[in-house]
Amino acid sequence: MAEESGEPQPRTQNLQEVAQAAARAFDLVPAGPDEASTGSGLAQRLETDPETVERDLIKLVLTIVELLRQLMERTALHRVDVGDLREDQEERIGMTLMILQDRMSELCERYDLTMEDLNLDLGPLGSLLPRDSG
Repeated sequence: MAEESGEPQPRTQNLQEVAQAAARAFDLVPAGPDEASTGSGLAQRLETDPETVERDLIKLVLTIVELLRQLMERTALHRVDVGDLREDQEERIGMTLMILQDRMSELCERYDLTMEDLNLDLGPLGSLLPRDSG
């Protein structure tokens, strides 16, 4: 490795190396049966362009945060339904979840992402996040 020489590499070079390593790793992953043909029915693939690595990383982090936010919201609603929380706890959890949703929206807007962009397609398992039913 180049870092063993004791000299830190510039940030851009590090990002390019990460992107190249990711591209090599994904070259090893066999294509799925639906990916042999072209068309709109293809599963979404991870982009490994060095120019978009920051946005892609933000997308991944926001996806994980949104998944956790939804799980916390469902848990809180379940606890409210069974009467497991005091009124002040319900209020605090509700306020925290609303603030987290606002921050998620702000970050998505800053990086030109939508909440649908965060919903990864898991192939035969369906989507990672529940679709809005409305």
